Parts: sequence; C-alpha cells; structure tokens
Amino acid sequence: MCGTCGCADDGPGVRLTEIGGAGGGNGQGHGHGHRVDLEVDLLAGNDALAARNRARFDAAGILAVNLMSSPGAGKTTLLERTVRAWEGPCAVLEGDQETTADADRIAAAGARAVQINTGAGCHLDAAMVARGVDALDPGPGAVLFVENVGNLVCPALFALGEHVRVVIMSVTEGADKPLKYPHMFRTADLVLLNKIDLLPYVDFVVAEWEAAVRRARPEAEILRVSATTGAGLEAWLGLLRTLRAPVPS
Repeated sequence: MCGTCGCADDGPGVRLTEIGGAGGGNGQGHGHGHRVDLEVDLLAGNDALAARNRARFDAAGILAVNLMSSPGAGKTTLLERTVRAWEGPCAVLEGDQETTADADRIAAAGARAVQINTGAGCHLDAAMVARGVDALDPGPGAVLFVENVGNLVCPALFALGEHVRVVIMSVTEGADKPLKYPHMFRTADLVLLNKIDLLPYVDFVVAEWEAAVRRARPEAEILRVSATTGAGLEAWLGLLRTLRAPVPS
C-alpha cells in the first residue's frame, strides 16, 4: 500500500493496455505518523526506479514529459493537438483509474499509446512507467508524453524519470489553486493555463493566478493556451523543440 495516499502502488489492479496507432505523429502527509517510515521507504524506492528510467531515456535520447493536472483540465485534448502537429516520433503513456478512452483518442490522433489503469490508485509511479515503456518501446529520439492520473496531490510526490514536469490548469478552476496545492506547482518546470477561450465567460483573473504561480514556483515558465482553438500551441511546441533530447551517436 502507498504510505502517502493509501492507494495500491504496485498491486494486481494495475493494468497495461497497448492501443494501436501510427508510430509517430504530426500537503504531503495525511497525518498518519505511524506511516512515516513506510512513506520514506516508498518514496526512496520510487526515486531509485525513477533514476533508472531517466538513465534509460537519456541513453536513447528520449525526452520524457510528465503532464499533471486535476481532472478535466484538458490534458488529453492538448495531447491530441500536440501529436498531430509534432514533427518526429512521439509516444504516449496514459494514466487513468479505468477505461482506455484517452489512449483511444491519442491513437486516433496518430501516436502509439499504452493505457495504464491504476484501479484505486491516484497516481503513476516509476515502476508503472517502466513497465509501460517496455510495452510502448519508443524509438531513439522520441518524445514520450506521460499523462498522469488527474489529481493535484499525489502525482507531485512521485518522480517518474521525466525530464520536464508540466502542470496544466484551466480557467474553469479557481485562480487560487497554486496556493491551495502548492507542492504540485513547486515541482513544475512549466505551467500551462488552458481553455483561455473561455475567459470572457468565467470569473478568472489571470494576473491573480500568475501571481499565485510565482509565489509557489518563481522560476516556472508560464504559457497560456487553448487546446480547443489552438491558441498558444505554437509556443508550446516551440518549447518542446528546445527541450528535445539529441539522439545518441
């Protein structure tokens, strides 16, 4: 059992399902003091596995991008647009408690995808990602997107071996979310504000939100996007291009 959140971290409920598609394509603790040692051991073990994943990605020139958000922030829609526009190989690990709905969408957009169903689990961990990558087998120089389980708490605690951590928020959420869930934002390299096409219709003050992000993570880069209209997509793709790992010789 996961000492941090109580979910099953590597039990029989975790399932991998590969979905077809073309290969390429344009508050940590919960107040349970007796669990402290287990939590430390769990996170240390996960970090060791994450380091192995990272070494594997580096050796193959794979750029690993961990996408995290609350449910409904628009991760999958953004990924659909991204894989359609991306020039070069990319692959996707999809994390959800149940169904292959998101992996089906990504495959239809043109990228190979493996669905990781966590059952009662509320996050992906490094062991799940390692098994998912074994099944997915992204080629050298690929971009590997990991769409984490929708949750603004536990995914922040578990390193996966990724190079980049991206937190996505939508304007339909409160502008104070970076202050309410600070650990998630403190680990972010990039924060995307999605669904900006809805700004005229919601009570969301972008300046207040950006100030909250800066309080949590002053050095994080911030981009505004609309996965629905494509606004800001080129800036997002441009950033990924600058981060793209070289293929080892």
